[in-house]
Amino acid sequence: MASVVFRWIGRISSCHSALSGIVSSQNCGGLSSRITAVMTIKTSAALSAEPKKKKKVDPRRELMVRDRMKKKLKKLEKVPAEFIPIEDFITPTKCLDETRVRSAPRLEFDESEGRALLLKEWGRYKHEQHLAEMQAIQLALEAQKEALDELKAESEELYLAALKPDPLLFPFSNEGPSYTPPKTKYEAPDGKYNDITKVYTQ
Repeated sequence: MASVVFRWIGRISSCHSALSGIVSSQNCGGLSSRITAVMTIKTSAALSAEPKKKKKVDPRRELMVRDRMKKKLKKLEKVPAEFIPIEDFITPTKCLDETRVRSAPRLEFDESEGRALLLKEWGRYKHEQHLAEMQAIQLALEAQKEALDELKAESEELYLAALKPDPLLFPFSNEGPSYTPPKTKYEAPDGKYNDITKVYTQ
């Protein structure tokens, strides 16, 4: 096929050169219009592919596909949703064993000594804090007793009023027991029962 194309190209070029010589010698207007048509001939590469055939689309097929999809969706809607198990919430069986014992990490000598000193220092601090609180309470009680003694020497009525509880400070009220006191000579019944004690006579 390629050899045939090359032959045609050679012939066209030879014709073109011959015609151009004729035109230049005769200078005829009628031949120039014919020669221009020959000069505009162009060649292109041969295409060996065939045009693709268009597939016929059946409209009924699309309807059948839609019906199938609708049926599948209905079946999926009827099936209950399955929850995906979360592995983080499932306790492994080896962790459910209560007999396992976690061994304490072995500390170095410097670390253990530092922790012991820190524990002693913390105990010393809490002891001093407790002594300071007890001393403050003792001083407050002594100051209260001294003030009451001075108030008693000044006025007995004010002293008795100061000893009464303050209802605004402690809003507490009690009406007493809601039941009557027990009777001293009351004998509680034993309840209903059948006496099956056997009596033996001589």
